Amino acid sequence: MTPKVVLVTGVSRFLGGHLAARFAANPEIERVLGVDTEPPPRDLLRRMGRAEFVRADIRNPLIAKVISTAGVDTVVHASVTANPAGPTGRTAMKEMNVIGTMQLLAACQKSPKVQKLVVKSTSAVYGTSSRDPAVFTEGMGPKDLPSSGYAKDAVEVEGYVRGFGRRRPDVNVTTLRFTNFIGPRIDTVLTRYFALPVVPTVLGYDARVQLLHSEDALAVLERATLHDLPGVFNVGGDGVLLLSQAIRRAGRVNLPVPSFAVPTVGGFFRSARLVDFSPDQMRFLNWGRVVDTSRLKSEFGFTPRWTTQQAFDDYVSGRGLRPLIDPETVAAAERTLLDTAAKLR
Repeated sequence: MTPKVVLVTGVSRFLGGHLAARFAANPEIERVLGVDTEPPPRDLLRRMGRAEFVRADIRNPLIAKVISTAGVDTVVHASVTANPAGPTGRTAMKEMNVIGTMQLLAACQKSPKVQKLVVKSTSAVYGTSSRDPAVFTEGMGPKDLPSSGYAKDAVEVEGYVRGFGRRRPDVNVTTLRFTNFIGPRIDTVLTRYFALPVVPTVLGYDARVQLLHSEDALAVLERATLHDLPGVFNVGGDGVLLLSQAIRRAGRVNLPVPSFAVPTVGGFFRSARLVDFSPDQMRFLNWGRVVDTSRLKSEFGFTPRWTTQQAFDDYVSGRGLRPLIDPETVAAAERTLLDTAAKLR
């Protein structure tokens, strides 16, 4: 059943703003409200068309008035984020993720008109450790519960969402556990990481990375909103890349760093405002994470258009990343070394 009045949180960012634009282009949806603490960039605001921007903080109980006054029947919570902003970014990020979700769910619970809730979550809820299974399914829990950062926020958010589902069983609740986003148009910690000229990695580790193209992420959120598909779903592209493979495909230079020096290197990149690595993201660079997407295809009815490799290659070409070292030079050096080794043998 197509919703009539949709509210989308986090519209000042790529995902929320472009999702609101898609809903605004759908003539079957009568009204689209985009909520955030600050207005979207001018070009994104133009893309949103007839969508109404409401400057509101979901941490404030007044969000309940917005939902009830507008007669919202569908809420898409897309503002849960891993990207802190500003000097107090981590504190504000946690407040927005956790406290904001609590207030938003309280507002949805009070409104009898709300019939559907779609939540953007993350596969980071499975944690990252050396004891992880090769592939996580939706029924698995973390081997080591995330203790900080975005991953811990997401675990708490999902807990509140489950509680809301028990209190309002009449509401269709869809929770989407996304793998890391990649693409030429989206800005994340990972897209900035792979754009560094010299990419630091942890010495002795080569994480398996599963990615999702940002356009596939939008398509999944749109489908969850327009159809009744309750449940928890892993969302990721097919296949994986080793971290070393991704760095080579981006034409970057790999810089292996001993484990004891990782906090210092991370602090340098953070102070230089290049990439802000959180502890859980650093663990991800050690072990990686891969999820099973069988339910996404069989029950949710969606197969990502881009595989992990295709999504990454589209990011590289779309951003215009060029190899720092000419591949022909590398190939010539390899041939010289092989020839020399053959002669010595």
